[in-house]
Amino acid sequence: MDAESIIAHLLTPEGRADPYPLYARAHELGPVMPAGDGMVLVCGYEACRQALRHPGLGADLAMMTWGADIDEHPSLALLSRSLLVANPPHHGRLRSSMSQVFTARRVAALEAEIVRTTDALLDGLAEGGSAPVEFMDAFAFSLPVQIICELFGVPTADRHRFRGFAADLSAILELLADPSGLDAADRAAVEVGHYFTALAEARRTDPRDDLVTALVREPDQETRLDDDELVANLTTVLLAGFETTTYLLGNGLHLLCEHPDVMAGLRAGTVPLQGFVDEVLRYDSPVQLSHRVVLADGVSIGGLPVPAGSHVVVLLGAANRDPARYDDPDRFDPHRQDIQPLSFGGGAHYCLGALLARLEATTAFGRLLCRFPALGPAPGAAPTRRDRLFLRGHETLPIVLS
Repeated sequence: MDAESIIAHLLTPEGRADPYPLYARAHELGPVMPAGDGMVLVCGYEACRQALRHPGLGADLAMMTWGADIDEHPSLALLSRSLLVANPPHHGRLRSSMSQVFTARRVAALEAEIVRTTDALLDGLAEGGSAPVEFMDAFAFSLPVQIICELFGVPTADRHRFRGFAADLSAILELLADPSGLDAADRAAVEVGHYFTALAEARRTDPRDDLVTALVREPDQETRLDDDELVANLTTVLLAGFETTTYLLGNGLHLLCEHPDVMAGLRAGTVPLQGFVDEVLRYDSPVQLSHRVVLADGVSIGGLPVPAGSHVVVLLGAANRDPARYDDPDRFDPHRQDIQPLSFGGGAHYCLGALLARLEATTAFGRLLCRFPALGPAPGAAPTRRDRLFLRGHETLPIVLS
């Protein structure tokens, strides 16, 4: 199996359901390999780190549009204005504006709200008694959407709408997505665009202590976002900050159900909570890949010269299981030393919400396991995964609490 075949198999339902055997095969071929049609596949840990940080590589909008007319697809038009696919010098201006509201201080200020929301959701889980509970619906989707909406200043009554927006919009992130299948994403882009436009206008006249107010009242004319950029980047934060944390929670709990010894160790304090979260990110990352394009000649990745214009597929999920970086990489072990997963990317496009996602995960798992000492998988009810590659996570995860 060569690199082209690996990509082809990753795009099948079977490959999306379990990409890890394909990643193992990629490691046998080498850390970097040509994949035909101007594409390069990168799977080695050090090569992926290099690709993510190399100044000669940038975000690759073309890998997400593939010849589609952006003006005909509101979802792609929205994506094209976002920080996610921007390159210098435009990227620096957008990131400067967005990063000021993702400071460690602002994230730390959310901790009390994360604890309050977590406990309220756990109270809701407890009301079901001994009956099976659908964890993804009842908790994993609800916690991050509540927190990201709190950060935005979205009224409580409106927050239920954002789960559907994010789920539909996530289709635009998929590798080689078919533009003909973007109808739901386009509808979501239009609706969320209208919503954020109205919210931004409200915050101009009625400022609050939230992200939207900070952005619309940015005093620096050089970094202030225009209306289209504001909507696009609020939507990007919604998508990245909600879906990734949801799947981190689901993937983590699924692993705990498969490894009751780890669950017991977390409760006893013999397994470090942060080490557990890091190992979940390494072992079954919510974000499996990233797209890059080579911006200039003279670029090499992992020793392989890569011509300008080449499309680079950075397999984060494969890098996290590189046997050259981790001993026995297919073994889940939260006691590993020096776990440094690439799940939040790297370089200029490192995820702005990484600190928030880690805080939500450590808070949620710590309080969930303390509250329900008999938690386990629901007998006879198998979990299901979403049929996606870029964002890897569960659609359902039935559990029992007692």
